[in-house]
Amino acid sequence: MAGTVITITSGKGGVGKTTTTANLCAALTQLGQRVIAIDADIGLRNLDLVMGLENRIHYDSIDVAEGRCTLQQALVRDSRADFLYLLPAAQTRDKTDISADQMCAICKQLASIADYVLIDSAAGIEHGFSTAIAPADRVLIVTTSDVSALRYVDKVIYLLEREWRYEPGLVINRHNQRLVNSGEMRGIDDVLDILAIDLLGVVPEDERLMLSTDRGTPAAFDRRMHVRRAYENIARRVMGNNVPLTDYYRPGFWGWLRRVLGQ
Repeated sequence: MAGTVITITSGKGGVGKTTTTANLCAALTQLGQRVIAIDADIGLRNLDLVMGLENRIHYDSIDVAEGRCTLQQALVRDSRADFLYLLPAAQTRDKTDISADQMCAICKQLASIADYVLIDSAAGIEHGFSTAIAPADRVLIVTTSDVSALRYVDKVIYLLEREWRYEPGLVINRHNQRLVNSGEMRGIDDVLDILAIDLLGVVPEDERLMLSTDRGTPAAFDRRMHVRRAYENIARRVMGNNVPLTDYYRPGFWGWLRRVLGQ
């Protein structure tokens, strides 16, 4: 049985899409799944850095597509997991240098040996976006709750539903319940009212997450980090398990009172 190909996208850059990809890969492997990550951001690759695998790259997806190496030669193994590999993007090529058909062919091969193939899409909705979406069985959208990010995501949802017939899932990133309670940030229900798609998870804001990203150590590998549980819950939902949202979804007394008073 072939594995599931999931494209992770956002529309807008800087919302944590690559960090989410790396941590979801790590969380899935911690749950016993065989996972392969693909960096589809040709020319601007970062997934190798976030995963801490940048010094082990010899080939990339363009090399595979153009026949300079085999797919097995291009895969970079993450030794922290039983089965976690990265197919890196080329640094010195353009997004147009790999076609949707080539990406589909690569993903078909990878899905024959993995339970999940996660594609880290390029930001924006141009050629790189279409190439990353083409092989997907499912699409996961990452966003923060600020208005510019939500505007981009709304456009992405429109394209996915109209052009691709996908019903994407949503991850809300950098959620700060304290700011929600004080009325300075949109709450989860507000974001869902705007976007009207299924919520797969919420990742709370955590300063240590940036440090783990800089070190190339996904938080999902670090049992000391509270945010690890958020990624694990998302991974379980991706696998089809019914997992309730964690405690930061609850608005607290003052948030509840503001809702009652209509503020």
